Amino acid sequence: MPAEETGAAGAAGAAGSVGELTPAARRLYAYAVERHAFDAAEATEALGVRAAAAITELAAAHLLQRAPGTGQDRWSAVAPRAAAARALAPLALLVRETHDEMDRLRGRLEALVPAYEAGTAHRDLSGSGRLELVTDLGAVRGLIAELVAACERELLTSQPGGGRPLETLEESIGRDESLLTRGVRMRTIYQHTARYSRPTAAYVERVTALGAQVRTLGDGLMRMLIFDEHTGLMAVPDRSGAALVVREPSVVHFMTSAFERSWPGAEPFSTTVSPDAARSISDELRQTIVRLLSEGLEDKVIARRLGMSERTCQRHIAEIMRAVGAKSRFQAGYLLSAAPAPATPSPAPADPHGPA
Repeated sequence: MPAEETGAAGAAGAAGSVGELTPAARRLYAYAVERHAFDAAEATEALGVRAAAAITELAAAHLLQRAPGTGQDRWSAVAPRAAAARALAPLALLVRETHDEMDRLRGRLEALVPAYEAGTAHRDLSGSGRLELVTDLGAVRGLIAELVAACERELLTSQPGGGRPLETLEESIGRDESLLTRGVRMRTIYQHTARYSRPTAAYVERVTALGAQVRTLGDGLMRMLIFDEHTGLMAVPDRSGAALVVREPSVVHFMTSAFERSWPGAEPFSTTVSPDAARSISDELRQTIVRLLSEGLEDKVIARRLGMSERTCQRHIAEIMRAVGAKSRFQAGYLLSAAPAPATPSPAPADPHGPA
């Protein structure tokens, strides 16, 4: 075992041996402080219980010592402050050694500061480094945690794709609650279909209780996070788990402006949706499907754009086809592109979308 580990283990062992005293040890200590020295037999007779275990306990806590000049079997009390000094001496030594090692490590790393600052100055002048592609999901998560911890004013998030995975929400909730309790604002936009995800609704209920604002839109979202209008993260097409880190001010400004344009038209995310609100949101979703269908998009593309399952999307398309009297999907697309958007059937107040 290395010397550093031996010292740490020894110090921890010395500290760990001093715990809460048992009642027998407390009685024995009170007995000990009243006399210059005693042996186990005397203590056992005076206290009415065997004193050997209590002597061992007090000696381990440095509260008893061998009485000088009286033989090996006699003991005397040690003042609590003196016992504390003896017990803490190994830890004090370890703390000093740790501080010394920290100073040495800090000095070695800070010696690299001039080279780092010179390199970053050159990078900023050349414009490189303001866009960074991170392809490892673990690295992306670590970067998000770091940026959230450093965020001081506001975090903007835009999350398309319907309800978020439970694993992602569980990872986010503690980090986001810490952010909000620090007084940082947080605004989030989901898609309408996220309202029908119970884990997402539960997450929204928790963060809105701390002051977060959450709204939903039907379409037109890009996945991104913006920290203090200074640093942005964007999803990378066809690269699951990857992110583009944006530090270029003009691009971050564009991302922020895109979010701000979407925000006024988004509907507040209420965890208890009234029948009228559910009907309004469902009508908007269907009108969006009509528009995308008239543009000739495939079912799976429309489903992905709206954050719903392909099966649910196909069910909506079938209802729209019945409403316009189309016998095929292609005929429906032609009719919808050649005429004003038809009135779509009103859904029931209950969840009309199924799993997203």
